[in-house]
Order: sequence, then C-alpha cells, then structure tokens
Amino acid sequence: MAAAQGQFSDPSDGAEGTDSAERNSVPPAFRLAVDALRTARLRPEIEVDAARPPQRLAPHAYALEAAVVDDGEDLADGRLVLLHDPAGHEAWQGTFRLVTLVRAELEPEMAADPLLPEVCWSWLTGALEARGLSYGEPSGTVTRAGSHYFGGLGDRRPATQIEIRASWTPRAGRDGVPDTATHLAAWCDLLCQIAGLPPASPAGVAECAAGVVSLPQRRGPHAP
Repeated sequence: MAAAQGQFSDPSDGAEGTDSAERNSVPPAFRLAVDALRTARLRPEIEVDAARPPQRLAPHAYALEAAVVDDGEDLADGRLVLLHDPAGHEAWQGTFRLVTLVRAELEPEMAADPLLPEVCWSWLTGALEARGLSYGEPSGTVTRAGSHYFGGLGDRRPATQIEIRASWTPRAGRDGVPDTATHLAAWCDLLCQIAGLPPASPAGVAECAAGVVSLPQRRGPHAP
C-alpha cells in the first residue's frame, strides 16, 4: 500500500518552513489534518506526490497530486487541496475546505453518453457517502472536452477527456479536525472509479455507488 507524503505550506511560498517560529504559526488543527493525509494508507494503484499548494485561497493550504497507474500506464490523475481558515469562511460554512481536480481520457462510446456528467458527479458524492463521511456545501463542474488532430498529429485518434472540479466542506469532529484520511480515501475511490478500476472492498466500508459501474479502462489522460 502507498502512503501519502507531502509538505506543510504557508501563504507565502507553499513550502514547509525551516524557521521554528514559522512552524509554530501553523494551527494545531491544520497540523493534525495534514498529518492524517500524510499517513493515509491508499490503494497500491495510487501514486501520490507533494504539490505546491495555492497561496491566496486560504491562510493555510496543503496539496497532493495523485495518479492511477496500472501496468505502467496512467489511467487518471488528480489534485487534492486542503484549505484552512481558523477564522472560518462564510462560503464554506466551516474552517476547512477540500478542493479537487480529477481527469481521465474516455473511450469514444463512453464519451457519447449524454448522462456522463451526472454520473461522474454522483461518483464523487457516492464515494464520500459510502465511507460514512459528513460534508456540506458541495459544488463543482463536470466538463467533457473533445480533441481532433490534424496535420502532423493526424495519426492520433480523436480523444475526449472528462474533468471533475469540485469542492466540499469536511465536517470537523469534536476536536475541530475533520477526518481527512478518510476523505482522501474517498477521493482515491473516485479517482480509481473514473480510471475504470473495480472498486476496492476494505473491511467495514460499503460498496461505493451501488448499481453504478466504473468507466472501462482506457488510455491515460496524457497518452497519444
């Protein structure tokens, strides 16, 4: 199993500071939430790396990038950002916010399905609910974009990419810290589902999105 690794950030440069005063300025709730992301145990098909977080969305941010890799081929990739504002944020209705981008390339027969955007959105909410997570204020977009190649690229077949951009507020526990490790696991469920992998069945976790199948496995989002 792969463990998520990354780095703390501050609003100035997005990297873990070496100055002790800078580290002490990180709120304990945010530090605990990030530690949970760093130590989360994920499916072996998931490869996770640290990413430079956004600098102006919140006082504190932490970001991860992940890819679903099967037989050396990238099937889907995405980015997950944890935002924290100790003073709270009216639009979030909380002090934490998770923001994500997930994308994958589709096979032509799936790209033509008119219900695909609704299905993909239901995969996100279904993944959160299947793991028993409490969340609020979900919002986002599902975009389907097609590309046709000409001239020197004319030997490439037409390609369609699905992209999910979403954000939601993870509900905090009594200690003021949300269960970010489980939110990460649910996000990885979404990433694997859009990549076409069969759902995992960890102990104590309900099958995700019952009655809804994953996309068939396909070329990765950056493949020719």
